[in-house]
Amino acid sequence: MQYNSTRNHKQTASPAEAVLRGIAPDGGLYLCDPATLPLDPAEMLQKDFAGMAEAVLVRLLPDYTPEMLRPMIAAAYGKFDTADITPLVMVGDYHVLELFHGPTCAFKDVALSLLPYLITGAKQLLNDKAKTVILTATSGDTGKAALEGFCDVTSTSIVAFYPKDGVSKIQERQMVTQRGKNVSVAAVRGNFDDAQTGVKHIFAEVKPTEKAELSSANSINIGRLAPQVVYYFRAYGDLVKSGRIHLGDVVDYTVPTGNFGDILAGYFARQMGLPVGRLICASNANDVLTEFLTTGRYDKRRPFYKTTSPSMDILVSSNLERLLYLVSQDASCVERLMRELNTQGWYQVSGWMLEQLRAVFGCGCCDDAGAAEVIGRVWRKHRYLCDPHTAVAWAVAEKHTREGVPMVVLSTASPYKFPAAVLHALGEASGDDEFAMMEQLHALTGMDIPKNLRGLEGRPVLHTDVIDKDAMLDYVLSDVLK
Repeated sequence: MQYNSTRNHKQTASPAEAVLRGIAPDGGLYLCDPATLPLDPAEMLQKDFAGMAEAVLVRLLPDYTPEMLRPMIAAAYGKFDTADITPLVMVGDYHVLELFHGPTCAFKDVALSLLPYLITGAKQLLNDKAKTVILTATSGDTGKAALEGFCDVTSTSIVAFYPKDGVSKIQERQMVTQRGKNVSVAAVRGNFDDAQTGVKHIFAEVKPTEKAELSSANSINIGRLAPQVVYYFRAYGDLVKSGRIHLGDVVDYTVPTGNFGDILAGYFARQMGLPVGRLICASNANDVLTEFLTTGRYDKRRPFYKTTSPSMDILVSSNLERLLYLVSQDASCVERLMRELNTQGWYQVSGWMLEQLRAVFGCGCCDDAGAAEVIGRVWRKHRYLCDPHTAVAWAVAEKHTREGVPMVVLSTASPYKFPAAVLHALGEASGDDEFAMMEQLHALTGMDIPKNLRGLEGRPVLHTDVIDKDAMLDYVLSDVLK
């Protein structure tokens, strides 16, 4: 099986090469057609999470044999605080898919606990001896999850760039206290889109050598995206086993969305045979995706808002490029749209393409006030505490619920990563110390503070670099590739 670039059919790579490279030489994203890789939902339902992961990865990344994958999967998911990995919890009329039980309390752990094994496995498959430098831009959660996953992994180093003052204090502390001889962290003066653009520029400028090569931990890497497909199957299986649905019934999923990777994984699952009804794209005040899925016009020339759901503070959703390719099946069309986005700041898809997109995807947005209202209301009514990203998804789900169709709301982070916003939503006054706020939130709700967050305050700050967005290339060249 071959992957090809979304911008040029002739730019191809094996699955192992796609994982190791992260991004195609022409700036496109590696992709195969998941519709050609069907899985039988009935067979999938007989498997536990590890078995589902193996089945999905063997389909999407067939260079990896089951014998290779099994120890990787066991090691990756042995770090989670529940054997269910991604438990499904009934809250009122909705089914909340909790994706925050990994080492860094965010959904990125599901993929980034496994990606280091996939990359080292790719190096073995390709007999690659070069040092692999992992670059990641983060809007909050990817950075820590990637740093944790690649910490002291042989023959790799990792650089995480995050927007200065654009993540929560807890998210920042998670990154700047990260131990490891092979890790670097830098705050970028700018927003997430600046950091992400900078990373793509580095890929364009730095060519691989026998000594060093670049790869990515962002969801532009197919090795990041593939493991996320698994929890859609797992959630569906849990609904069938609980008797809430029958095999074959459709289920809708609402996904808090920034870079479009998490919801695209749901589309992959749908294309591979899972009875997914509609995928609802939930945005915060940075509602570029809501406008796009409504009008077909993607326009990044808009105000950028810092919100209480910072992992969604994104104006350029990179993984949308993959969806455009899957719908159009036309690399030249995608190349033109991406060129227009880069040169004029916007593009417009055809009416036919928009019709195809809207047949599957719904959309909506919710600002900080709306998210706070949901957090407070869900706590008072159901005694369930959600973080601001989950609250955005809940608010949008309420506008898209269909009678007789179960709604799964993806919960992407622990509320303890955003204690100030959650306390405010509960009507509580708070100070400036987010660690004190965690204790305050615990005293108020009785919910346990995740052990990986409780110990953060006492850890020494190891990374203090702050750079301009135009200095990212020099930072990598001087600090990591020197």
